Amino acid sequence: MIIQLIKKYRSVISYLVFGGLTTLLNIIVFALLNPVMNYQVANIIAWFLSVLFAYITNKLWVFSSKTHGLAALVKEMSSFFFFRILSLIMDIFMMWLGISVLHANPVLTKIVDNVVVVVANYFFSKWYIFKSNR
Repeated sequence: MIIQLIKKYRSVISYLVFGGLTTLLNIIVFALLNPVMNYQVANIIAWFLSVLFAYITNKLWVFSSKTHGLAALVKEMSSFFFFRILSLIMDIFMMWLGISVLHANPVLTKIVDNVVVVVANYFFSKWYIFKSNR
């Protein structure tokens, strides 16, 4: 019974594990850079590093995507980054709202922001980016 559930929800479980690691990377990089630079610059650097990590882990272990040829890889990677840029826009807005408008703690704002972004990114990945490769 439990093994059947794990098999049935393997991609969701893998996404949560690697999404958690991606989120942790994002928050740690942001927390380290935020004291020494503008919070939005720190946010974008953290985003970039975590998206690189997320692409590799999503491709290899979450969605087990197999691409054949450079053109297919570039198409998949472009799609991944396109949708991650959409979530970056959400991220930038939520950080601005939380920090500049509501004057909330930057790291707490980043944590709340990441919950929303992780959920959005899962659906982008499942429905648009890696759908044809399953």
